[in-house]
Amino acid sequence: MHPGPINRGVELDSDVADGPHSIILQQVENGVAVRMAALYLLAGREVEG
Repeated sequence: MHPGPINRGVELDSDVADGPHSIILQQVENGVAVRMAALYLLAGREVEG
């Protein structure tokens, strides 16, 4: 998952980043939740389910 932000013209061309099949924004949003969960677990707490 891409952590964002992207480097336009270096990592990706703007046409690709803004294209209809781009999921970069979803990856950034999901990555935040994954990192929060990982930090929560590393802090010694368990996720209640």
